[in-house]
Order: sequence, then C-alpha cells, then structure tokens
Amino acid sequence: MKITLHGSHIRLTRPLGLLLISFSLLATSLAAETSLIAQKFSRGAEFSDIKISPTGDYISAITKHDGKNKLLILDAKTKKMHHAVFFPGNAQVGNYAWVNDERIVLQKEYLKGWQDHPIYYGELFAVNANGSKAKYLFGYNGGEKQTGSHIKKQSPIRATAYILDPLPDDNRYMLVNAIPWSSSRNLDYEKHQDVYRVDLYKGTRKKITRAPIGYSRFLTDNDGEVRFVTGEDKNNITKIFYRKDGDWQNTDKLDLELTDFSPISFADDKNSIYAAGREQGQTLGVYKINLETGLKKQIIQDETVDPSNFWINQETKQLYAVEFESGYPEYAFVNKKEGHAKLLKQLLASIPGHQVRIVSESRHSKKLIIMAFNDRNPGDYYVFDTTKITLEYLASKKSWLDPELMAEVKPISFTSRDGKLIHGYITLPHGKDAKNLPLVVNPHGGPHGPRDWWRFDPQNQMLAREGMAVLQVNFRGSGGYGESFQAAGYLKWGTDIQYDIIDATRYVIEQGYVDKNRICIVGGSFGGYSALQSSILAPELFQCAIGFAGVYDLELMFEEGDVQGRKAGRKYLKQVLGTDEAMLVKMSPSHNVDKLKVKLLLVHGGEDERAPVEQLESLEDSLKAINYPYKKLVMSNEGHGFYNDSHRAKYYDEMLSFLKENLNI
Repeated sequence: MKITLHGSHIRLTRPLGLLLISFSLLATSLAAETSLIAQKFSRGAEFSDIKISPTGDYISAITKHDGKNKLLILDAKTKKMHHAVFFPGNAQVGNYAWVNDERIVLQKEYLKGWQDHPIYYGELFAVNANGSKAKYLFGYNGGEKQTGSHIKKQSPIRATAYILDPLPDDNRYMLVNAIPWSSSRNLDYEKHQDVYRVDLYKGTRKKITRAPIGYSRFLTDNDGEVRFVTGEDKNNITKIFYRKDGDWQNTDKLDLELTDFSPISFADDKNSIYAAGREQGQTLGVYKINLETGLKKQIIQDETVDPSNFWINQETKQLYAVEFESGYPEYAFVNKKEGHAKLLKQLLASIPGHQVRIVSESRHSKKLIIMAFNDRNPGDYYVFDTTKITLEYLASKKSWLDPELMAEVKPISFTSRDGKLIHGYITLPHGKDAKNLPLVVNPHGGPHGPRDWWRFDPQNQMLAREGMAVLQVNFRGSGGYGESFQAAGYLKWGTDIQYDIIDATRYVIEQGYVDKNRICIVGGSFGGYSALQSSILAPELFQCAIGFAGVYDLELMFEEGDVQGRKAGRKYLKQVLGTDEAMLVKMSPSHNVDKLKVKLLLVHGGEDERAPVEQLESLEDSLKAINYPYKKLVMSNEGHGFYNDSHRAKYYDEMLSFLKENLNI
C-alpha cells in the first residue's frame, strides 16, 4: 500500500497556549553590512534536535547561545526549564541521547577558528535532568579536572566514542562504539572499531566486541545485543557480518546475490532481518532474509528511486514503512496493520501537505516528538499523544520565516538528448506568474551519492523571494536513482552530466517558465565545478556563473585535498574520473577558460580540505593569463561550506548583488 504526499500547503493554527518556549533568547546578530534578507535566510535553526525522555516527563532541545549550542531540559507539562548545559570557552554541546529516565549523555565539541565545523575528540559527558551527578564518561584526558570545576574525567583512551545504543530501559549502562586514533588525533575509520558497555554514573567500561571490518556501522537488537556490523573492505566493497554465539559470521556465505547490502532492522523472528540490497544495478529494494537458510523475499522496490527513509518501530526495532521520493514523497507500508504504521497515517492526515519524522519517543510510544516539514516550511516540532490522539505544537526551527510567503518547489522530469529520463525541481517565486522569470540553475554537489529533494532550501527560497526561479537537476551520476543511473555519470563529469544540466535549462525555457536571456548558474563543490563547466560547454546560455568551493582542475584532485589522502579515496577517483590525462584536461575548467563568456564570481574557504584553495588558484592563474575579469570572495577561516551564520550572510549578500546586476532585476 502506498500513500502519495502532494504539494498542498495548509498552515496549521498555532494556539499561543501550546508554545514550548516561554522565555526569550537573544539571537546572534549578523554583520551590519549584510542586507536584511541575507541575514534572514542565512540564520541557522533556532531550535533543533528536540527529544522526549523515556517516561515522557522531560523535553530537551538544542538552541544557540553566543553562537554555540546549548542544551535545554524542560518539564514536559509546564515547559519550565529544569537545567541547561552550556560549556565555557570554545566548547559546545553536540549530539545527545536520553540514556535512562533521568539522565542524558552528550558529545562535547569544540569550535576552532580554522575549521568550518565543530571538532569532536570523543568526550562523552553525562548529567541528570536536574543538573546533578555530572560526569565525564569517556575521553582521552582522563584524570583531568574540568577547568573551574570539581568534575573529574574518566580514564584516558586513544579513541573517539559515539553512542551506539543508549539502552533506555537499562538504568545503569549504555553501549558506545569507539574509533581508534591514528598516531595523531586523527580518526582512522579503516581501523576496526570496538564496542564498550559503559557505566552511566562511574564511566567504567567493558569491551563487548571488535568489528571484523573497517568503516564499521553496528546494529543492536531490542535486548541491546550487538547483532550486525556493516563496513567496507580495502576494495570499497560493502561487507555484512552477523554475530552468532559471540563470533562474527560473514554473510558472503549466504550467496544473496545482492550489492549494497545493508541490514535495516529485525523481522518477526530471531533468524530473519529486513535488509536493503540491489539486483543487477537496479534501484535499492527491501528484502526479508533468513540468516540461517539464506532465503530472501523482496518486500518493496520502486522502479525509479531508492528508498529515502526507513521507518522503524523503536520499541520492537522492526521496519514498518518505507519512504520514496521521485517527485513528491510516497509512503509504502510493510505491514499496514502495525501500530506505528497506523500512527504514521494519522500524522500525515493531521498535518496535510507535510512530510513527517518521528524524531523521539517515550517508552511504549505513548508520546512522540514529531517534526513536520515541506518545501515551504523548514520544520515545526509537535508532541503527539498516542493515547489521547492529540497533537501539541512545540516550536519551529525558523519561526521568523512565514511558510505562506515561501516559494513552491515543483517536481519536473524531461528526456535528455540521449534519451535518458532525468528528474529535478523548479522553485517558483510566490505571488508571481510562472512565466518568463529570471532563472538561477543550482546543480548539487557530489556528484555521486547526493541528490536534490522536495525540501525547503534557504538559499533557493531567498533567491525566489527576490523574484528568481531556481532549477535543481538530478543529473545522471546522482545518487538515489539506482546503481546504473549513478554509474552513468562515471567518467562523464565534464560531458554527459553537464549536458543533463544544460538540457534541463533548455527544457524549462521551452515550458515558458523562464526568460532565455536572463539565466545564471550557481553551485557549490561539484556544483561549483558544474557552474564553470556548463558555462564553457554552453557559453550562450548563461549570463553569469558563481563557483563556490569548486574543483576546477581534475588532475589536481589526485594531488591535493582529503579525498586522495586515503586509499579508498584514490580508488574512488580512478573509478569516477579515470586516468586519461587528455580527458581530464578536456573536462577541467582551468584548462578551458578561453571558452568562457559569462560574468564570473568565485567564492572559496581558505581552509577547505575537500576542494583546497589550490583549486581556486589554478583557475585564477588561467583567468589572469588571458586577462579574463572575475570577482572573488575568500573566507580565510571557512572550509568546504559556511558553518558561520555571518559568513553565510556575507556570501548571500554578494550572491544577490551579483545575480541582480547580471539578471537585470
């Protein structure tokens, strides 16, 4: 059975009496020189990661204070604050979990000026809801006292720990998986990880098992037993092991004839699981597999796209629904009579036109924390009482943005010049006729693995607010459309992938949406590469291009950046780019700037490790050699993307000014 969610936009009335946050919080002010619209759309979420305790007595949430994450712990009924966790200096709260009825364990992160994102060294910090019994449970600096505090950290270990299973029904212990450090403090994901049982109050630990493979991802059962591990071998081949009588068994012996095989959840008997896998390059299917006999039965598969989300009952740890997104989201139910399946249907009916996520639930699923979102709404949080069947509004991610004034994101599809069906989305400005609009083409990054979705995108919504349509293309090579579709982009970065982007642009021109004389292309990472390469292949189509954190010299990817620094990364580059030097030169914007005609803006982070600044310098050298004019914005302490709100606002301001000038807006 499938339910399809269409793009209706019904705004829910929000009674003031249901507001979760009754106290005021000061928002981080952005630089005065940035415009109001850039500030509005660059600002991060006001509230995120809202969770409910196992008993349902407490609600917790992450908010921002002085530019850093702060954890709030509230009374679920009165919404009054019991406690807040906020670290001094450059430390902040990271991911966290309720580990029993009264206790939270969280990751302690650090903000470093030279990094574009927080750094996590593996410290796990525990505290009760009322602020008592604070304790470091896991970390390297064991025996140290926290500055200005009597709190003592646990014994040292050269590893970084992540919460594997909080075991909320076990009042004393949780499970963590630990990634060993290399000779420095760098994480080495190729090493085999260990799983420990950790005391929630003392921090003492006992090793449970060690993974038989690197890049480990574990799965525990409802009793907290580590049952499965997935990882990649030295050839980037995914391997699955299951644990029997304390020993790891390789599923290769089952001869399942599936690639990209990955366990999803347990099934209705102890010997069976639900797992995802592919047959002969197809889209990802869902199978029920008996691990004793090797028998498999396909449960669900979509002909066009891979699943976008698996819905798992946290009480039984069993799969009950699968989500797909070819255009608008669709929901397929493994067992439509299952209790959570019925709840999901109720939620979709209660919040029309929205996707929903169950982000947290109390014991026995009596109360659920729901996040509802769609193309115009970045996200609202609710409490769903499954006994009373009531839905209580809590908070919004970005309350300052009115979904009623946001732009519609409309799915499109077309046939490419060589006959391949390509999907994408066009964002259409609110309150304007969808005819002869200025257009910004926004190719996604990757290119392999990522794809674009029917989602709220702050950059695209900002552009639409200023009257521009925005085109997103899931070109060949994108993830989510099956193995064959992704592989069709290998060795075609500068050719067939770009032709899909160009064909999509011409398609929306033919449909009458846009003015063919007012088109620019803007992208980040691989999208930045595409902004330049598409402009080289179709110089008459675009009036301007913005490359953000782009790669411009493909040969240089084998010499600089974090991808080539790993064995798996070098193998990946050879697979997707090849080693034909002449072809790499042909597909590199740095070697073909003489074909450019667009106005050009280049934006880069000085500390970018994925597309290092040498990529920008390579393109600049070529542009200067032919006296080609361009504008440049370099953020010295940002990496591969803008983590800092004020930096993002400055970029948005530069982008808007550049686009308006070249699109005659």
